[in-house]
Amino acid sequence: MEDSPIAAPGERERPLILIADDDPEIRTLLRLHFSTLACDLLETTDGAETLETVIVHKPDLIVLDVMMPELSGWEICKYIKERDEEYAHTGVIMLTAIGEVNNSLTSPLFGADDYMDKPFDFDDLDEKVQQVLAAKNGPSLEPSTT
Repeated sequence: MEDSPIAAPGERERPLILIADDDPEIRTLLRLHFSTLACDLLETTDGAETLETVIVHKPDLIVLDVMMPELSGWEICKYIKERDEEYAHTGVIMLTAIGEVNNSLTSPLFGADDYMDKPFDFDDLDEKVQQVLAAKNGPSLEPSTT
């Protein structure tokens, strides 16, 4: 997680990505992968913490698990998409193990910008992340120079 103050949407040079998953191994894999790219990261472990983080930090992108304690990823996605003016810049990629058919049917219903099934390929994830960030006119995700 980034220790420096987080810039507001529209003022960021690097995308702010929220990893929301109750599985510590998935969070670790995503954190290690995204740390090779020029972005700032936040992590949450349950739905209530995720919603609070979304409200406070307004990330550019959320990689969101469906099945989490407190609130589901679908509930969080619906909250964001119902407040389009406030969160128009925020993209949501559902990342879940509920199955490809369930994911492909439910993710669009709740307004997710895209979805991926676990297990996933990092190249596919990077492509979806770039597409969603570009569609939201946010900062692009580039390889880290540090």
